[in-house]
Amino acid sequence: MSPNPPRDRPPRPPRKAPPGAESQPEKALAITVVRGDETFSFRDRLPLLPLRDVVVFPHMTLPLLVGRRPSVRAIERAAARDRMLFVTAQKSSEVADPSHDELYRIGTVVRVLQLFRLPDGTLRVLVEGLCRCRVERFQWSSDCYMVKVALLDEPRVSGAEVEAQMRHVLALFNDYVHLNRRIPDEVLLTAGNITDPGILAHTAAAHLLVKVPQRQRLLESENARARLKVLAETLAAELEIVKLERKIEGQVRSQVNKNQKEFYLNEQLKAIRKELGHQSEFANEIEELAASIKRSRMPRDVMAKANKELDRLAKMSFMSPEATVVRNYLDWLVALPWRRVTRDRQDLREVERILDEDHYGLRRVKDRIVEYLSVLKLTGHHKGPILCFLGPPGVGKTSLGKSIARALGRRFVRVALGGVRDEAEIRGHRRTYIGSMPGRIVQSMRRAGSKNPVFLLDEIDKLGADFRGDPASALLEVLDPEQNHTFNDHYLEVDFDLSQVMFICTANTLYGVPPALQDRMETIRLPGYLETEKMQIGKRFLVPKQVEAAGLLPGDLKVSEPALRAMVNRYTREAGVRNLEREIAKLARKVARRKASDRLKRPVSVTPRNLHRLLGPVRFLDSVIERTSRVGVANGLAWTETGGEVLTIEVTILPGKGELQLTGKLGDVMRESGQAALSYARSRAQQLGLDKWFYRDIDVHVHIPEGASPKDGPSAGITMAVALVSALTGVPTRPDVAMTGEITLRGTVLPIGGLIEKAVAARRAGLKTIVIPAANAKDLEEIPDDVRADLEFVRIETMDQVLGVALERPAVMPSPAPPPPPDESQPAHYTH
Repeated sequence: MSPNPPRDRPPRPPRKAPPGAESQPEKALAITVVRGDETFSFRDRLPLLPLRDVVVFPHMTLPLLVGRRPSVRAIERAAARDRMLFVTAQKSSEVADPSHDELYRIGTVVRVLQLFRLPDGTLRVLVEGLCRCRVERFQWSSDCYMVKVALLDEPRVSGAEVEAQMRHVLALFNDYVHLNRRIPDEVLLTAGNITDPGILAHTAAAHLLVKVPQRQRLLESENARARLKVLAETLAAELEIVKLERKIEGQVRSQVNKNQKEFYLNEQLKAIRKELGHQSEFANEIEELAASIKRSRMPRDVMAKANKELDRLAKMSFMSPEATVVRNYLDWLVALPWRRVTRDRQDLREVERILDEDHYGLRRVKDRIVEYLSVLKLTGHHKGPILCFLGPPGVGKTSLGKSIARALGRRFVRVALGGVRDEAEIRGHRRTYIGSMPGRIVQSMRRAGSKNPVFLLDEIDKLGADFRGDPASALLEVLDPEQNHTFNDHYLEVDFDLSQVMFICTANTLYGVPPALQDRMETIRLPGYLETEKMQIGKRFLVPKQVEAAGLLPGDLKVSEPALRAMVNRYTREAGVRNLEREIAKLARKVARRKASDRLKRPVSVTPRNLHRLLGPVRFLDSVIERTSRVGVANGLAWTETGGEVLTIEVTILPGKGELQLTGKLGDVMRESGQAALSYARSRAQQLGLDKWFYRDIDVHVHIPEGASPKDGPSAGITMAVALVSALTGVPTRPDVAMTGEITLRGTVLPIGGLIEKAVAARRAGLKTIVIPAANAKDLEEIPDDVRADLEFVRIETMDQVLGVALERPAVMPSPAPPPPPDESQPAHYTH
């Protein structure tokens, strides 16, 4: 019995011979094959029939369904001649029109026994495998492939070893057929009567249910002995797989029978208890759930939903899977704080004291919390604010949320949103899914146990989105005061009131946060800490904390203020205080090591003198060149996610052909700023005292150090222009001046962002003057008072004003008087 015939889709026929195929016919030679009492003769040039997912073996009869046009033409040509074909398998069944490189070289010469043409144009062919052949050359003949083949010798093998191999293969094949229901038992009778080892190997291989590469390996074996060896290995491997399949099938059938038996017995037990008048097996649980629903003080519509589900549960079987789902759903409804609230602390002075106790500075955030409590105290009800703390890492955004909860006397819950990509994380999964649960919002409300906690959504700018939805869009309802009183979780399917929750979000940057989500939050920027603030934080909070964490007594470690200042300036350079805390922890561990080994005789006092022995060499030093006048170098200000930074932009003039080279791992926007700066210098060549063709014989190289760090943005435009003008004119720049602003081709200075962080970075670097766009004057009020007191802010509108401040002496000559207006009575002259 033959396997089901595979069917090929009719593809577009090839129009020309593929590379490597010959198109010129050669003289055909005759090949003779003797098989038992029969003799077959055929020419060495035969039509080619490529097969998908089929390998034809000698002595095998197989029906084929052929639909591809070249394949149909090949069969028709064979039928018109001697009914001989060469068949071989494709390496990939997905290729509709294979080339010669996508076909196996070793195949089988077959004889067409029967041929039927179906109504749709396809052919049903019954073929018989005769012998193995190798393709010597592919030839394309107008409408189909022709191949030149060479007969593969099949030497006769015999002996005791071959007889043992045959018996071993027959035993394995017998087990394989008995375990595999898709192979008829009649095949065993046929195989048992075969005495020739080659025919036995081909017959067994033809009935193996394996993939094409494994079948092709059997076909390509050199002789019967090698083929029997490969066949035995394949049969052994397949037997293990088939036995495992039968074992798994038996386990599944046993489990199904067990479940059916349990269901039948449970139904009988229910009927017996009903006749005896006994209550349901989980009546006590139903009563407990009903009492919990009454105690939970749910809204009327939610209680109606809960009672409806409770009625469904009472009618279900105790062992029903649906009963577990309903029971879990009712447990969630009962556990939520529908009306439980905590009382806020009414003493505003106490609130301020607690906030000041936990965090130094951050006056704007603390004022906003006190204002919220003031309104709540006067009105008795107020919707919870939705705040977003925006600032670099390490400035205390997350810890500030805990401090606010402690000051208000509320519960605190935190949800980390970094890397969340599934919308169901926010809204929950529907109950149709196995193991479904509510979203993180509802889970956190249950954990809080009150209706008005302080809810921290940490790292909201790290949310992702993929095929499972957009979590940022799901947060739109949560963070909207006009909508979150009816927040609907997919699992609960009822409304839950979030209007009294105080939501606090944290982010390092608003880049990537959808505008609609930004609009729902009140953004409060937390700039980087100043030197004095870091010293106070280290003295009041970090040193006592690390001393306690290291198991030391308060008097074992004393850090002086000069030592703290040295740690802030020379061992850390950051917007927050995390690295400062690590350095203090390093000091505490060294003292703890001495104390643990009984070598601590007296308290350790840390001063600037012994700091390098405890913490190692200084990590940050102020470069000498930054404090001296220099030509072609200017100080710029940049904003990063970790705070502000001071960039030193260098420009060098070299002999060349007028090319501009920008290095330092710059982005496209910063590169365009450099080109705009050069265009400005060329347009102002006369006012700068330069030849108007000065750029023809020079190359300009602009470099920003720290080339491993990527840099981008337009705010370095005026800094590049100042450094470029300084290099061209030879006028040095002032080392105590930094600048930021976008430049246009006309020399206009446009506003920029991140002025607070940039001002803090300039003060930290010891700069005295900052040149800013006049349009950024409105941002000066947000800069801390002590920063503004130490810096001079120069507001400018044009590049000429920038050069007047940034260069040590004027480099801009007065603009020439405008030419007189043209005489309208004279004809106009145009130069092209």
